[in-house]
Amino acid sequence: MPRRPAGHTRGRAAVLASLTVTALVGAGQPAGADSTGTDSMNRAFEQAAEEYGVPRDLLAAVGYGETHLNGHAGRPSQDNGYGVMHLVSNPVNHSLEKAAALTGESTADLREDTGANILGGAAVLRSHADALGLDTAERSDINAWYPAVARYSGAEGAVSALYADTVYTFLAQGLRATVAGGERVSVTSRPVSPDKGPLAKADVTAQSPDYPPALWVAANSANFATGRTATVDKVVIHVTQGSYAGTISWFQNATSKVSSHYVVRSSDGQITQMVRDKDTAYHAKSANASSLGIEHEGFVDDPSWFTDTMYRSSAALTTYLCDRYGIPKDRAHVIGHSEAPGNDHTDPGANWNWTYYMQLVGGSSGADGLSFGAYTTQKSGSTGPQVKAVQTLLNQQGYEAGTADGVFGSATRSAVQAFQTARGLSADGTVGPKTWTALLSAGTTPTLVTGASGDAVKRLQRSLTAALGRTVSADGAFGANTDKAVRDYQSTRGLSADGSVGPDTWAALQSGR
Repeated sequence: MPRRPAGHTRGRAAVLASLTVTALVGAGQPAGADSTGTDSMNRAFEQAAEEYGVPRDLLAAVGYGETHLNGHAGRPSQDNGYGVMHLVSNPVNHSLEKAAALTGESTADLREDTGANILGGAAVLRSHADALGLDTAERSDINAWYPAVARYSGAEGAVSALYADTVYTFLAQGLRATVAGGERVSVTSRPVSPDKGPLAKADVTAQSPDYPPALWVAANSANFATGRTATVDKVVIHVTQGSYAGTISWFQNATSKVSSHYVVRSSDGQITQMVRDKDTAYHAKSANASSLGIEHEGFVDDPSWFTDTMYRSSAALTTYLCDRYGIPKDRAHVIGHSEAPGNDHTDPGANWNWTYYMQLVGGSSGADGLSFGAYTTQKSGSTGPQVKAVQTLLNQQGYEAGTADGVFGSATRSAVQAFQTARGLSADGTVGPKTWTALLSAGTTPTLVTGASGDAVKRLQRSLTAALGRTVSADGAFGANTDKAVRDYQSTRGLSADGSVGPDTWAALQSGR
């Protein structure tokens, strides 16, 4: 097996960090089409394939299955994998370190340099082929590489077969991806008949015990808690920051300490359940006990993963769960990971189409742009729908935040500081719980009691969500849940806990208490 001398490096730029457009095509372009320049991704695939005797299209299909050929600027995936080829460094998978030993490249270059990363992926694939005893003739047959691809996943048994099946689906269908700089990387479609060997009987066939259309692969028992300590009242939407099979494998790893109830595949919407609905998955910190978690294959910064098939499949699951457990189909109860109280994650991110998703679920999309299940801290550099909400509220109240474009820039910061000064808050330009509470409650101050309804009740409910750090459904109806939230707020702020929202309660909210 070829091995590069330690310390040997090639001049190459750390380029092609992000995928801009991706499409699967039935009739592929010639492999390696549109290769331009020695530092192109196509050139990297060609050189790595030649050096390690790995079929070029197989190498590209593995990379596409892992990352859509997006290196994410050297940032790690959920299971600590790096680069286009997703070289991993965690307690059970050391493909990054293995690639370093085989190629002589540093782990830093393998993480951050696209050419080095692709070379490392080829070296690891070849090492698996050698361990399986593939001879020269077998290595020239793309179908013989199936067991090596399965081993590359770092998973075992049925999950490794699931991974390899995905790669061979890309080979059968062909693919074309446009990466940074406009370069196209393509794989020609072809008939495939992989030699699965012992993995031929490793298909995932068990059905979900809770959602009949889904498959069932149990998460490791160390990654969830049996039973619940709270009533299920929300669905939390996640993005895996990794591949479908890789995520399933990671949730089976006892060292990960994470899981979700369901995982959805990008290409075809296939769903695998990993934790029973009645049990508590570790996916959203303080919201774990009261929620069901759905992971979606992909990366938050790459919209190519969020296919229509994925949206529809996931929405059907969410609809089923909402109907089964009496969860309202609105944005106060179908929330993103970033909206769960106490979380510091950003998924599903700005590329997730909430309006379309909630239309498919058959509920309210939160089209007012102000109602969220949680209000997270927004500051300079933040982006997304909650920044847009901040800008909208500031503009409505006469503070010039500029265009409500969802980008927290200098104009927004200045407007936030002016608002904070006017409300007697620390003028730090950051929208935390106090500023959110004051912003959301601003306006008229009618007395509100149980049975009231309308926009003023919605303002109250939103501001209570921010002040209490828990979801109060912004449905505009002052019912029992709102009454309890009001009393909880009043008792923790030294107010008379009578459930009536009068001048004192409004004054406390509008000053950010």
